[in-house]
Amino acid sequence: MSTYTAPLKDMQFAIAEFAGLEGVAALPGCGEVNAELVEAVLTEAGRFAQGVLDPLNRSGDQQGAQWRDGVVTAPAGFGEAYAQFAAAGWNGLAAATEFGGQGLPHSIAMPLQEMWNSANMAFCLCPMLTTGVQEALTHHGSAALLKTYMPRLVSGEWTGTMNLTEPQAGSDLSAIRTHAVPEGDHYRIRGTKIFITWGEHDMAANIVHLVLARLPDAPAGVKGISMFVVPKFTVNADGSPGQRNDIRCVSIEHKLGIHGSPTCVLAYGDNGGAVGDLVGEPNRGLEYMFTMMNHARLGVGMEGVAIAERAYQHALAYAKTRVQGRAIGQKSGDRVTIIHHPDVRRMLMTMRAQTEAMRALGYYAAGALDRSKRHPEAPERARQQARLDLLTPVVKGWCTELAVEIASLGMQIHGGMGFVEETGAAQYLRDARITTIYEGTTGIQANDLIGRKVGAENGTTALALMADMRALDAPLAAAGETFASMRAGFTLGIDGLEAATRWLVDHYCREPEAAAAVAVPYLKLFGTVGGGWLMARAALIARERMGEPGADRKFLEAKLATARFYLEHLLPQARALAQTVTGGAASTLALDPAAF
Repeated sequence: MSTYTAPLKDMQFAIAEFAGLEGVAALPGCGEVNAELVEAVLTEAGRFAQGVLDPLNRSGDQQGAQWRDGVVTAPAGFGEAYAQFAAAGWNGLAAATEFGGQGLPHSIAMPLQEMWNSANMAFCLCPMLTTGVQEALTHHGSAALLKTYMPRLVSGEWTGTMNLTEPQAGSDLSAIRTHAVPEGDHYRIRGTKIFITWGEHDMAANIVHLVLARLPDAPAGVKGISMFVVPKFTVNADGSPGQRNDIRCVSIEHKLGIHGSPTCVLAYGDNGGAVGDLVGEPNRGLEYMFTMMNHARLGVGMEGVAIAERAYQHALAYAKTRVQGRAIGQKSGDRVTIIHHPDVRRMLMTMRAQTEAMRALGYYAAGALDRSKRHPEAPERARQQARLDLLTPVVKGWCTELAVEIASLGMQIHGGMGFVEETGAAQYLRDARITTIYEGTTGIQANDLIGRKVGAENGTTALALMADMRALDAPLAAAGETFASMRAGFTLGIDGLEAATRWLVDHYCREPEAAAAVAVPYLKLFGTVGGGWLMARAALIARERMGEPGADRKFLEAKLATARFYLEHLLPQARALAQTVTGGAASTLALDPAAF
């Protein structure tokens, strides 16, 4: 079994160049942010990932969370690890200082999520959801709710979840039946929620559930959904946990992966109704939940990056030690490790290049998130928010789809041993598989992208981003013959993305079914080209820095080689995806549903 090591150099490079560390440091409230702080925080978080979380990943997968008579027990070691996590202040890294957080920008917080998820994704789902609850309450909670819940959520003393899905209502939340009845200054919640990640466990003193439910006079459909805070234990006047609320964990799911993370079925109101408090205004619950969901979708995108990185490291370690065959062209002599075989190197380069491109796009989105919240000028905050909204479904959908492919390549490098659980390669594929599904499937992300983010605004934000991308052509041209192939691949990619975007804008209102039929290829196209844009930028930066005194030439040469591989081997896929978008809708819809 390999040991996880945080890719600190590439993470620092991506924070500096793609999140735009210098610009983030100039934002209000970020005066103490600098490269030295980033290095110190990443290094310490990397030690925690490697020394505490990674050793529990394999055992957590094998043991899994356990349910008995409504009580859920986390895998051995998880509780102690969570106590260390909370005590170190990691839970409140980006939270407001008024609630005990550190107030650091997301450009630093999201890279930490990446390394912790690389080390142990099942564990990290718990603090990720807690952070999402913090985000939703910060934006929509009353002063009383903030005072009651935020300090304990930020400290990690309590954890949080979101409760959307019901047995009869998967992604269609208009069909939810959970209801809330007013009773004095609170509400009684009754209903059943499924797929509640870390919905019950023994790692924290209380669990704070954000629950979507209907009021008695609510209108039908999604317009009649409200949000409620429903704690596992009611809260006493002094803020301590009180009586057990009327919430029961009926069961936990038996899943393909993330075995260490309990996925719960929760029953509310078997004995009179669970006590809850309304968040914000009635009938605006879905709007409020999207504050949490959009935050979580970026987090899941980073899970994709994280699992891809871990699968790559695992495959690389195996390729460097597995001896099999002689080098190509050699008929005698010693046998070699498989990393010397060209096809294994192709697979490793694919894994590495895609992971670095995903990381670049994810960190770029984190920089946009920071600017959308902190920039002093309202027009720039709005511009960054629009760009963040555009990129969120791409980061979530593209990074997770690639994570599955990359984890599968990691198994392929192991050969037959990859299909054997003892080598550990299979776990990354099993864990990665859920990331394309929860927090909205890839199809849902793609429909959101072509609808709310491209079609509804006639492509304004998307085309503006493409204009920024095209500004890279001149530096690529000036870089000379060495960059000619990269420039050619980049030009074809951006041309294809623009053509596909204009096709979608033209067809979204006139032929919405046709647009939806090619939405996922468009999302993959956007991610592929966006990643190529940032990898091309990385290549130019690496070339420029090689001549600087004290330059880390080994890292910069590897960055240049990886970027070149991406633009020559992976970015050409954009041309085929663009053709699918502009010409593939009719064949997708040609067969009548009854004929399947």
